[in-house]
Amino acid sequence: MREQLPALIVVVPLAAALLAPLVAYFSKTMVKLLTIMALLVANISAVTVLIQVLNEGTLNYHFGGWAPPWGIEYVYDPLSSIMAVLIAFVALVVAIYAGPFLEKDAKFKTGIFYSLFLLLSVGLLGMMVTGDVFNLYVFLEISSLAGYALIAAGGNRATVAAFRYLLIGTIGASFYLLGVGYLYGATGTLNMADLAEILVPLMDSSAVIVAIVMIVIGLGIKMAMFPLHGWQPDAYTYSHPAATALIAGVMAKVPAYAALRFFFFVMVASAGPVHKALQVMGLLAAAGIIIGSIMAIAQKDFRRMLAYSSVAQIGYIIVGLAIGNSLALIGAVLHIINHAIMKSCLFLVAGGVKWRIGEHLVEKYKELNKKLPLTMGVLIIAALSMVGLPPTAGFFSKWYLVLGAIEEGMWFYVVIIILSSLLNAIYFFRILENVYMKKSDQEVKDINSDGKFELPLQMLVPIIVLGLGILILGIFNEPLVSQIIQFAIPGGGQ
Repeated sequence: MREQLPALIVVVPLAAALLAPLVAYFSKTMVKLLTIMALLVANISAVTVLIQVLNEGTLNYHFGGWAPPWGIEYVYDPLSSIMAVLIAFVALVVAIYAGPFLEKDAKFKTGIFYSLFLLLSVGLLGMMVTGDVFNLYVFLEISSLAGYALIAAGGNRATVAAFRYLLIGTIGASFYLLGVGYLYGATGTLNMADLAEILVPLMDSSAVIVAIVMIVIGLGIKMAMFPLHGWQPDAYTYSHPAATALIAGVMAKVPAYAALRFFFFVMVASAGPVHKALQVMGLLAAAGIIIGSIMAIAQKDFRRMLAYSSVAQIGYIIVGLAIGNSLALIGAVLHIINHAIMKSCLFLVAGGVKWRIGEHLVEKYKELNKKLPLTMGVLIIAALSMVGLPPTAGFFSKWYLVLGAIEEGMWFYVVIIILSSLLNAIYFFRILENVYMKKSDQEVKDINSDGKFELPLQMLVPIIVLGLGILILGIFNEPLVSQIIQFAIPGGGQ
């Protein structure tokens, strides 16, 4: 059984996704339990595999015993293993949270939602663990198609946002696939380990340079890197509230992980074409950090504010790749983890407020500390982490990025990170000011409280869990870095 754990991480949620519509026909409760159990199995398997990888080294799993290039290979190294744990954990938390939003839906609609939710999780998990650049494309499209549908499920303007994302996302996927085609033409293989060996003398060839450009554009669109982020604000603002936390918290981080995997594990990061591509990406990311933060300040809708904030947060990860030393790469990996938890937490809070009072406008958050004291307490923790104040998780990822920039003498990035943190403080203070300091001119009516205190436990517990996760990642940052993340970067542990 232990030998099959690497496969179970993806296969069990996939099987559950196929069964979900049928199970929902008999019981909405059963399909919810099916989803939670499948993701629980994925979590247990992912944690077990991570422990095994840390103790024994990289784990290669060949489906059906067929080795590459003929078979499908999953590769679990420290980087892919910790990311698989992250995705499985966030997916499980959001799946538990989603229930109240689906209570009034028909059985069939509930089954389709959970099926799409599981397919999104499968695509994201598969992208993390695949050892093949073409299968990465396949999983990218699985997650994207499920994401399009979940965004459209938000209704009204969500369908337009989903269609726009579909068009732009398809362009991004096409660019990535073209890049993979050029790599295959130059090397004759799609396996990442083989590519890493064959590409060393070919980095200056025309085919590889074109592949780099294509892959940068493709992954840049998928991760909403500035200025390729046009699809993101509407998608995050109007998507189904039960799925937004997974879409916003994790979906854009996986292409960022793919960029890290491509440029530092498959290709030679120090080679001229890759180095130049990373520097261009770094400058665009720096612009995105500032512009995204400024745009967030101008928003009246809390979800839209968080969407523009994500443009800036992706910028931090790309800046870490552009700096490229060990400290910066630790900061980039740490920020993928931290931001997935922080942004998922914030969208769960936003969804909880929407469920309780039916509003997303910042001005409607006045005196919410009286209606939702625990939820607003978690909002404070997540906001402080987004700003980057210790001892929250967000401080430490920014700290490593700053240290990496200083080590390379890239003071420009230091200024950008500090300035953006000040801008983050401005727009999050506006939220907290409304919650705790401003008096409401008129009473905001509850639409789902039924006289109960706070949110339902099914929604409140996931919010608190992610809030505690932000603090735990910050307080235990040192062992996390020294025992796991240090080994997840190129040359880690040496």
